[in-house]
Amino acid sequence: MKRYVQYQPFVIEEFEANTWKHALHKHNHYELIYIKQGDGLHFIQNKSTLYCRGSLFLLGPEDDHYFDIRNATRFIYVKFTDLHLYRGVQADHLYLQKLEYLIKSRETHLSVFLLREEEQLLIQNVFNTFSLIQHQVMLYEEVIRLQLFSIAVILQRNMPELRVTANRSQDMQALFCYIHKHIYCPAKLQAVEIAHHFNRTPDYIGPYFKRHVGITLRDYIRQYRNQLIKKRIESGSYRLKEIAAEFGLVDESHVLKLLRSENEGLV
Repeated sequence: MKRYVQYQPFVIEEFEANTWKHALHKHNHYELIYIKQGDGLHFIQNKSTLYCRGSLFLLGPEDDHYFDIRNATRFIYVKFTDLHLYRGVQADHLYLQKLEYLIKSRETHLSVFLLREEEQLLIQNVFNTFSLIQHQVMLYEEVIRLQLFSIAVILQRNMPELRVTANRSQDMQALFCYIHKHIYCPAKLQAVEIAHHFNRTPDYIGPYFKRHVGITLRDYIRQYRNQLIKKRIESGSYRLKEIAAEFGLVDESHVLKLLRSENEGLV
């Protein structure tokens, strides 16, 4: 399967097509895809979704996809790599958290966002802005970054907050969503709190998670949190004190201890 590689922090493309010319593919970046006009089917991970004017999709690096165009479609693509989202955004970390939640939650990648009328208008205006600056991306990188955060605020309000059902795949997705949403608040990641949220017992939730994921709940939380912390450190835009405060950790030494335990493979 073809894999597209992007090195620029942001790429904006607007184009119209009667037939889709790209084979099934993956990429190393994230993609926000807005349908300005047209309709057809969007296949993501072998799942088809109808699209029409105003449809919006968010894809991650490992999501293979293609379009089956029924009527001439005008696309606006915003492609971005996660590393560049962490540069110069200390004051906007709450918005960054919303975007992190969206891009990590799998159900956001497998369907179209269903927005209210006023939100559709807001999104349309944001993508019109992207259209205006698509040929001057380097000049407007900060504008693009802030617009992505604005989109994240709108989209997170439309996330399906799944609850426990008879469908085990949905159960696990709900559990992942909960962890990703509350990764910045250690108190909500205690087994007792998670179990209470899903109307289960603490003795049930841990073994259930390990049985379906292959690692312990504690290890998954630690690895995911450390992944986010490393991205902040690599960006050069965050001090350890700021990172500790954002993730509800005691102090800078706690941050270093977590990263050291990750490198040493400790639980």
